[in-house]
Amino acid sequence: METSEMNRYSRQIILPEFGLEGQHQLKNAKVLIIGAGGLGCPILQYLTSSGVGHIGIVDDDQVSESNLHRQILYDDSDLGKPKVVVAAEKLTRLNPFVKIDSHGIRLSQDNAKDIFVKYDLVIDGSDNFTTRYLVNDTCVALGKPLIFGSILKFEGQVSVFNYQNGPQYRDLFPDPPAEHEVPNCSEIGVIGILPGLIGMYMSYEAIKVICKLGETLSGKLLVINTLKNQHFLFNIQKKNNLSEIKTHIDEQPPYVEIKAEEFLRIRNNASKDILLVDVRESHEHLAHNLGGINIPLNSLSQRYKDIPIGKSIVLYCQRGIRSRSAASFLSNMYQGKIYSLSGGIEAIYE
Repeated sequence: METSEMNRYSRQIILPEFGLEGQHQLKNAKVLIIGAGGLGCPILQYLTSSGVGHIGIVDDDQVSESNLHRQILYDDSDLGKPKVVVAAEKLTRLNPFVKIDSHGIRLSQDNAKDIFVKYDLVIDGSDNFTTRYLVNDTCVALGKPLIFGSILKFEGQVSVFNYQNGPQYRDLFPDPPAEHEVPNCSEIGVIGILPGLIGMYMSYEAIKVICKLGETLSGKLLVINTLKNQHFLFNIQKKNNLSEIKTHIDEQPPYVEIKAEEFLRIRNNASKDILLVDVRESHEHLAHNLGGINIPLNSLSQRYKDIPIGKSIVLYCQRGIRSRSAASFLSNMYQGKIYSLSGGIEAIYE
């Protein structure tokens, strides 16, 4: 370790519980972070600053304006750029002693094992259940410890899975929830500071695992309600002994996603056999809509019978997230053709 590195990390090296040995363990560690978004940004910044020697980033997204209130690695000049490219550049300036690998691809069953096998520890900062189960199952199959975190509105969760023969994610949540039941930050929101708080907890758990420092959250789920200043710690019992990946991330959905151009063509040539359905809230529909009827997603399970039988249904929302959930739900209830507008209303006006 160079003298400048020793100076950089001196405040944590002098900790008797950590010491020079701990710093060497960090320098030799290879850590993979899934997602360079709200959770990924503070994780990447703190692990880079702390001196983790080799960091990989998996993310196929670009920086958008709605990211900036919580994804503090980015600024206005980064809009439209790939997150992994921007992150790698800024992290290298933050600490030139850290090697950064950029994987600007969507994680799938086809590439997960090949990527994960190169790293010692995986940290999941993803924002959807399909990816979470794929990450967990790949880590279990390869014997990689996993740091887990999630955020929604004012609450966050943190745990450590598959560590020292401890529980895995499926011991806590055996199977993915139905898509239409899944809340999402882009739909119901998240306070901007929360990803930073939970991301720091995740970073610290990663350092504890790498350096075998203190007690980790293996076998425990930490739940933090920031609005009420409440902390809860739940025990997790080991139940599964999964040895193969069983998540099917690339299955075709039982509906068709259409682009803005196709949506406009369908709308402009709409016949009595086609019905447009806005699945946003009523106040959103009243403020601005693309036509058709309004059945909010959260009332679809009670009102889907209001949809006339035999029509082709074209669903839309603000960004295409709620319409996908609605399409997935209706595919089990409705016999006609179902379409979802990819990118939502925002895609129409890009």
